[in-house]
Amino acid sequence: MFENMTYEALLARALSRVTSPVDKREGSMVMNGVAPSMAELAQLYIAADFVFQATYIATAPREYLIKRAHDRNMDPYPASPAVYRAEFNIEVPVGTRFSCEDLNFVVTARMDPEEDTETGLSHQVTCETPGAAANNYGGTLIPVEYVQGLTRAELVELLIPGDDEEETEAFRQRVLDSFQSQAFGGNQADYREKVLAMNGVGDLKIHPVWNGDIAPASLIPDEAVDTWYTSTISTVSGTVAAWLTAVYTAAKEKKLTVGGTVKLVIMASDYKAPTPTLLEEIQTAIDPEQNAGEGLGLAPIGHVVHVTGVTPEEVDIELHLTYASGWDWEAVKSYVEAVIDAYFVELSQDWASSDFLTVRISQIESRILSECSNMVTDIGGTKINGQESNLALGPDSIPARGEVTDG
Repeated sequence: MFENMTYEALLARALSRVTSPVDKREGSMVMNGVAPSMAELAQLYIAADFVFQATYIATAPREYLIKRAHDRNMDPYPASPAVYRAEFNIEVPVGTRFSCEDLNFVVTARMDPEEDTETGLSHQVTCETPGAAANNYGGTLIPVEYVQGLTRAELVELLIPGDDEEETEAFRQRVLDSFQSQAFGGNQADYREKVLAMNGVGDLKIHPVWNGDIAPASLIPDEAVDTWYTSTISTVSGTVAAWLTAVYTAAKEKKLTVGGTVKLVIMASDYKAPTPTLLEEIQTAIDPEQNAGEGLGLAPIGHVVHVTGVTPEEVDIELHLTYASGWDWEAVKSYVEAVIDAYFVELSQDWASSDFLTVRISQIESRILSECSNMVTDIGGTKINGQESNLALGPDSIPARGEVTDG
């Protein structure tokens, strides 16, 4: 706004106000008297320009953007640690620390014995360093202090991806979006804000009244159902009888409804399908299954929330490559798969804002030719899942690389 208010421009303007016959050359008394004040004035204009930039959300640097966002009760999402399943030959106490390469991990829970394998007992371990850097680790864990009887310690499976602190531009857009749709009382903006703030969540789709295709009248039992229930209830017992009685009574008294149902489809922050552990954590935080609809989670009273994950739809790709001298499929394969993986990650990043994703042959071919230009000279006749056509995925699906071959 004040880019023209430079020291030189201000000095020239000040000197132009001095009577013409007076000496105004560099080194003169007039020049030496005016120049210092113009230098200070130029600094004030620079400071004023920064104040204007820092005032507005669209231009504020991160420090001042955070201050402005506090007016909306918003903060950047903090970095969160990666959580893994680790296997040990013995049960390891919670709090035991291990190292893997350059990162340290701490045991945070003994997992359900059903998660144990023939090779070891399953434990949850959490990286002590928050951020996405820990998401691709694996291998042997080295105890920081001696553990009696420990002979095997392996980092096996990523349960909850770690997240880096929210980037400035993503946070800026989130703050700007908050002016368009106010998060309140279980509306879509409210669910989105609460779920995206959870560790390991990359994005989500919200399906309100997702079972609205069920007519409420169809839930009310008729005479034939009454007869069946009366003859059947005496033949069952325990939890089966309790469940059947509860459902029948609710339907009979017209308490069953399709309203208040919410379906959340989650994608992990590493742009893959979430693990059952992550989905269970989100479900419990939003609407615990054992207390569905009671408002004991973040969901409002009356909202029955079903949390599920995106579906990784396997995509097989058949290529027909012409190689540069000295190259063949075995040498090129890993590079081509890396290009396809990067393309699929880009597609997945757009999943939440799209009705459905489309895997395009033209994108696959152009990216391979661009990234592997020193290995591949030509490509054609590419097939996706056996067809020479683009592949449209389901609305809640993301692409997952299947078998990649060279025909």
